[in-house]
Amino acid sequence: MKAIISDIHSNLEALQAVLEDIRKYEVTEIYCLGDIIGYGPNPRECIDLIRNCKLVLLGNHDQGAMFDPDGFNPPAERAIFWTRSQLESQSESPESREQRWYFLAERPRMHKEENLLFVHGSARNPLNEYVFPEDIYNQRKMDRIFALVDRYCFQGHTHVPGVFTESLPEDLYQFHSPEDVEYQFKLDQRKALINVGSVGQPRDGDWRACYVLLDEETMTLYYRRVEYDIETTVRKIHETPDLDNFLGDRLRDGR
Repeated sequence: MKAIISDIHSNLEALQAVLEDIRKYEVTEIYCLGDIIGYGPNPRECIDLIRNCKLVLLGNHDQGAMFDPDGFNPPAERAIFWTRSQLESQSESPESREQRWYFLAERPRMHKEENLLFVHGSARNPLNEYVFPEDIYNQRKMDRIFALVDRYCFQGHTHVPGVFTESLPEDLYQFHSPEDVEYQFKLDQRKALINVGSVGQPRDGDWRACYVLLDEETMTLYYRRVEYDIETTVRKIHETPDLDNFLGDRLRDGR
């Protein structure tokens, strides 16, 4: 069984809770779809934990920390520059700093295993393209993305969990939220895009950390929602002048 996580965003408390939850199941591999850092107060600690995963992809915030951030709103940009300062902190040993930067620099943008594709954004633009639930009404966009997927594509980036499927032969698309399918979805022969949600900053109105378990024998997805010590994360953000308070406050609302 695989555990697939994404968008930790330097939220150590959420990541620790999710890793603890994963240990309850017969998980043999943990895949991370990127955005380890950005927004949150513990970038170094989150990188150190994520390095143990079987696969870690590059996210747009991870890239933004290494280069000049492009297309970020002002609070996100300030958070990226603060994150960079933490990764360059002289309080850390030169070896630790170098290892973290090297780890980020070596992250791939996509990964493929037979009929499974793993990206941060989309199959068309692995780093930056958002695929939102309302995109099921944008047939041209969805046609082009689905054409690039052999069977199943796992992605993050929007922080909104759910499964996009083809609705043949009508040539339409459907979006299934975890609540719609009672947190369980069996993949069939139809192509599907699976957004695994966000560990560190959910945006679907549910504050709990979100990730996916994949039973590869039955090809069944299980969405997991995990409570964590959210107030500690909020307090850390509020205590960091370079991180806007709303980056903590929004966590409570799952927005």
